[in-house]
Formats: sequence, C-alpha cells, structure tokens
Amino acid sequence: MKILPLKAKEKGTYVVTLNYYDEDGDALTPTTMTWTLSNPAGKTINSRADVSIAVPSTQNNVVLSGLDLAITESASEVMRVFTIKGTYTSSYGVGLPLNDEAGFYITNLKAVS
Repeated sequence: MKILPLKAKEKGTYVVTLNYYDEDGDALTPTTMTWTLSNPAGKTINSRADVSIAVPSTQNNVVLSGLDLAITESASEVMRVFTIKGTYTSSYGVGLPLNDEAGFYITNLKAVS
C-alpha cells in the first residue's frame, strides 16, 4: 500500500488529491467514482463508505476534517486507509474498473480530544 507523505493532525483538515490515469498512463475522467475511509483492519471511519464523487474530472480533491480525523486509539499516531472505486471508458472497453488505496497517518494531539 502506498503511504501518503503528509500526516494529518487529529480532528484537523486533510485534503486528498485524486488524479486518474488509464492503462497507458494518460489522464482520464472516470465515469463513476466513490471513496471510503477506514482503519487498516477495514472498519469504516465516520460512516465514510462508498461516498460518491458527484462530478468526477481528471483531478478531484476530497476534504477530510473533524470526525474523519478523530483518534480513539491511545497511540501517538494512527493510520487510516483511503480507498477509491470507480469505472472508466477507454479504447480497451466500457465500464472498466478503477480501484486504488493509500494510507496516511494522523498525529495524535495531546490537547485535542
């Protein structure tokens, strides 16, 4: 799994930028696209399962904030998994799957609960 380089801050704001590419490495606009936020064990965080991206383009920004970035564990940082699922059309076919995931860490802030 890829790990995003920037860490989020507990209950702060974190932007995930999505860029989509076809099998030839060319930018594409998906036909459909959803995202899910979970912990590494697969438990959905803050009811963020299969959230639709209403108008997919070659690049979308998903803003996570507040309870999306809440920490209930007692660790100094925790990992979350951001998963995308969608479909696209290319010269190879219609309704082709476009799926990926990346992990990122949230820093536990001592005075934030």
